[in-house]
Amino acid sequence: MIRLLRTLALLLVLFAAPLATPARADPGDVDAASRGVVRVVIIGEDGGEPAPISHGSGFAVSATRIVTNAHVVNEALQDDTLRIGIVPSEGKGGAFARVIAVSPRNDLALLEIASGSLKLPPLALAGGVSADLGEVSAVGYPMNVDLAQGLDIADIFRAQPPVKSRGFLSGERPSRQFDTILHTAPIARGNSGGPLLDPCGRVIGVNSFSAESNSGDAEFYFAVSLRELLPFLRDNGVEPITNALPCRSIEELNADERQRLAAEQAQAREQLANRAEALREVRETARLTAQMTVLSQRENAMALALIALFGAVGAGYAAAMWRGNDARRKHAGIAAGIAGAAGIAAVLLWVTRPGLSEIEDRVAAAVAKAEGGGTNANGADANPSLAAEGTLICTLVPERSRVTAARTDDVAFDWSADGCVNGRTQYGLGAGGQWARVFAAQEDAAIAINTYDPDTRTLRTDRYLLGQDALAAAREARAAYTPPACGVSDAARTLGEQQSALIALLPERPNERLVYSCTARQSGAAN
Repeated sequence: MIRLLRTLALLLVLFAAPLATPARADPGDVDAASRGVVRVVIIGEDGGEPAPISHGSGFAVSATRIVTNAHVVNEALQDDTLRIGIVPSEGKGGAFARVIAVSPRNDLALLEIASGSLKLPPLALAGGVSADLGEVSAVGYPMNVDLAQGLDIADIFRAQPPVKSRGFLSGERPSRQFDTILHTAPIARGNSGGPLLDPCGRVIGVNSFSAESNSGDAEFYFAVSLRELLPFLRDNGVEPITNALPCRSIEELNADERQRLAAEQAQAREQLANRAEALREVRETARLTAQMTVLSQRENAMALALIALFGAVGAGYAAAMWRGNDARRKHAGIAAGIAGAAGIAAVLLWVTRPGLSEIEDRVAAAVAKAEGGGTNANGADANPSLAAEGTLICTLVPERSRVTAARTDDVAFDWSADGCVNGRTQYGLGAGGQWARVFAAQEDAAIAINTYDPDTRTLRTDRYLLGQDALAAAREARAAYTPPACGVSDAARTLGEQQSALIALLPERPNERLVYSCTARQSGAAN
């Protein structure tokens, strides 16, 4: 018995293990976050030429502000001959920066890039550290990699992609001075100040130092936690992008959408079956009622017609008999009139008697009423269409969305049946009957595709967080066509064809997906 129980316990553990598997980092999200990771170089002079003294890493929390470790910029704070240089992960130029806040207590520093010299895509901060101890990624510029590659001085000032390493979260552990996150994603000198990312590419800490280890001991690394970073930023006038939504992959969303669609289809089939059964009962009841009513009316009309006919015959006979009698000639005329009227009545009753086809007409009318045609008791449409035109307010559906850094505000969406949005933006109609519009704004380091389903009033935004080269190629493809204006003949089909070349350049899956449910704005709402 004991061996059996142990075997069952082992099987339970084996089957339960996949359910407890922590989330894996998405390379696409780590790459997207890496766009805002920089090398922070302390620059001195050597023979009158700029020379790197040391370097660390940092990451953007706004277009011009960068977080790093205090110890990375400590030398520059103590020597006014040294300058701080910022080398981005891509592009052709760097920039100088100044320290606007430093906190040695928790090893944080905030830098600001010289005005107008460089703009960076900011990273989003997670809402907290996940309890499932999932996979994490450290991103930065370790010096041992530079040495292994044989990089020279000039290479330090050249844009290069940062190094990404993976590990697992080992827990949160307060040190004597500040809260830290313990993890196993390898970092080295030069990684200091770089971000520690969750599986969705959101910052959960600032890499700071590693535990000393002897040969054979496990390596552990420490990052300054969000409990330290968030107050530091807000105290210095920075309100970072934060996102506390669950970290879910696009594959999970797609699987959930398939399940949701299957459930909706199953529910629709069940409703159709129930409705068909209800209509069958209505049809049978209506047929029985119609048969009884029509046959009864038909028989009554025929009986009355027969009585009228007898009356006409009798009155005619009397008129014929009295016609030769001078004393009853007047009565003969009256009888003849009665005979004529009765004959006409008999004919009318016979002709207007309900036909057998009336049964089917009454059944059809009863079924049509049961199907909900027409209006309800208040005169309103009994089955209003969701595809109606008008001004809508679209609200994010978190359980159907994947958000890392995008805004999640409500969206005002004025829809017209011809695909015109807000009275000025034409949407294209693709081969699959889907309304879509591609956006490649210069001020947004992303390509976005908006799709709208009028039947369900669902607005979806897929965002592709691309590197500079891919972003430039997509913007070039966007510049190659001019979208037709609203109201132009065949505008929807034309735009659908124009956008296809740009869409083909995009990755197979987006980094972010925002799904909104839209409802009609209440009449009289303020503009």
